[in-house]
Amino acid sequence: MTDSVLTQIILPLVLALIMFGMGLSLTKQDFLALGKEPKPIVVGLFGQLLLLPILAYGVAILFGLSQHLAIGIMILAACPGGTSSNIISHLAKANLALSVSLTAVTTLVCVFTTPLIIQFAINQFDKNPAESFSLLSTTLGLIFITLLPVLLGIFLRHKYPTQAISSEPFFRRLATGFLIFMIIAITYQERVNILGSLSHVLLPSITLNLVAMATGLILGIVFKLVKRDCITLGIEVGVQNSGMAILITVSFLDRPDYAIAAGVYGLAM
Repeated sequence: MTDSVLTQIILPLVLALIMFGMGLSLTKQDFLALGKEPKPIVVGLFGQLLLLPILAYGVAILFGLSQHLAIGIMILAACPGGTSSNIISHLAKANLALSVSLTAVTTLVCVFTTPLIIQFAINQFDKNPAESFSLLSTTLGLIFITLLPVLLGIFLRHKYPTQAISSEPFFRRLATGFLIFMIIAITYQERVNILGSLSHVLLPSITLNLVAMATGLILGIVFKLVKRDCITLGIEVGVQNSGMAILITVSFLDRPDYAIAAGVYGLAM
């Protein structure tokens, strides 16, 4: 298997399967519930879409991260929570419905916000910005990899609820297993760079993780949410989709050195 097949075909397919599985788990009632109690979602979106990238930028400046690590950690902060945050919310006995709904909403919104944050990061930290970066192609890529599979999953859940409910765990486990394999494979390929950068990015990754979780918790407290929702926001703001960050850096940008921050953050997370 060549690197091209691994990063250009299999990794995007795996992420699309994960997004499809997420769509199968969502119902119309999930979105109706958002309308009845929108405050936790709005607060969570504020924390994840606005505050988290600001925190990542601050961490990059504070620790004086090198160009590729600073851009990598900004790309990571631009990604939604993913299924990892849902699993942790379940284990923590947090508000799983809020976690899944917030992950779904941020996944849809990040299709448009993530490319803008990437462009900002490259302009800020790259002394010689790559002319190959395309805002349009990155946005279109995220639409095909994330937005369309989620919408397809939601449609099939509405159209064939029995089959969707029975097949959703299979797609989730299969896709998650493949994603773990992909991350291990890419990490192995970049092991020299990762080991060389570990001492530089491990502490910033842990710092971002802890500060982001604390920010989510504080937001919940400030806006007087119930305890379960506060914990959920801490998880959603603090746990990012490192798989998507790796996909963007390796498959879309063709910059595996940007993926180092995401790989280390995944371990820290």
